[in-house]
Amino acid sequence: MAEDLTIITGNKTEQYKSLIPQIKGLLEGETDLIANLANITAALKEQFNWLWVGFYLVKKDELVLGPFQGPVACTRIKKGRGVCGTSWEKEETLIVPDVDKFPGHIACNSTSKSEIVVPVIRNNVVVAVLDADSSETDQFDPTDQRYLEEIVNLIPF
Repeated sequence: MAEDLTIITGNKTEQYKSLIPQIKGLLEGETDLIANLANITAALKEQFNWLWVGFYLVKKDELVLGPFQGPVACTRIKKGRGVCGTSWEKEETLIVPDVDKFPGHIACNSTSKSEIVVPVIRNNVVVAVLDADSSETDQFDPTDQRYLEEIVNLIPF
């Protein structure tokens, strides 16, 4: 597939439905995990223009920063710390409408106002998390959860 994305306007569902086949095309035939994660983050950032989007990979007892798009980020996060570490610990997607109200939120960037974290689970084990931050409160909802969970399930780990 060509590396150009078709960016569309419309509601979130329409945007995801346009983006997912393009992400499938980017992943097709590519076996390198880092390349795939990098292209997914770039595609999501281009389509939705979120403040930050990226992956943290589980390495031993912590999450380690992987491919991302946006401002510099926290490099390592312990299990149960912040939104990412809590999503890892609970093995579930977390939607945080206002990060200032999330107990223990790790402020990697002061302009982040809302967040969604989706665990990547393989063989009943979290191997990574997809993290997206917005500079607006209430940015993420169950529509994002549904389609981001679909996207992380496409990744060949």
